[in-house]
Amino acid sequence: MQPTPDFDAGRLTRSLLRRSRQGALATLMAGTGDPYCSLVNLASHPDGSPILLISRLALHTRNILGDARVSLMLDERAEGDPLEGARIMLAGRAEEAGADQLPTLRRRYLNVHPSAEAFVNFKDFSFFRIRPTAAHLVAGFGRIVDLAPEQFLTDISDAGAALEAEQGAVEHMNADHRDAIQLYATRLLGAAAADWSCTGWDPDGMDLQAGTATLRLEFPERVTGPGELRKMLVRQAGEARAKGQP
Repeated sequence: MQPTPDFDAGRLTRSLLRRSRQGALATLMAGTGDPYCSLVNLASHPDGSPILLISRLALHTRNILGDARVSLMLDERAEGDPLEGARIMLAGRAEEAGADQLPTLRRRYLNVHPSAEAFVNFKDFSFFRIRPTAAHLVAGFGRIVDLAPEQFLTDISDAGAALEAEQGAVEHMNADHRDAIQLYATRLLGAAAADWSCTGWDPDGMDLQAGTATLRLEFPERVTGPGELRKMLVRQAGEARAKGQP
């Protein structure tokens, strides 16, 4: 089925990856290859690929260690009929994080799941990253699309300096510019007033969260450095303030 002309499948898929905090993880049973599905918490890597923190005592982890092929179902959790909301089935391979990846995966996961601090250092828990090979998006009639990774993942090859400064920028925004974050959420994204905070940013946008609610603020242009981010956030705040004027 061909998508409608005004539909940006890649953008919606990226948004779902960034906003999702839980998903249904399908693995293959060790020994039999039978399908097995479980509910997992997740976060997103700067490029958008899912991050998992899972225990080796869990059956899905043992399955992954035997066969890394997985699929992950994510949906918008829309009110009413859940089949009317957008959803994606992400296929890929789950890879245990190496020492060089751990700092990034750990901080991004804990930014969105702070309660995981209680067990993140347990010896049986490990971080895994799903490396996508494809995505199947269902977003309504005429909006069913198969996508390759390059169509929905964020290119971070030119954003090294930005990613090094990411956590500092997140903490600075939450400590000193909470008013601007509220403006982004309520005036630019149409959300209800709440205790919105920044949980991460990448070249394509910024992630916001208030309790279990999540938002994605897409940047109008790519941002690849701390200086560019500062200018973009000032610009976005100005646009948000202007929206509140008669």
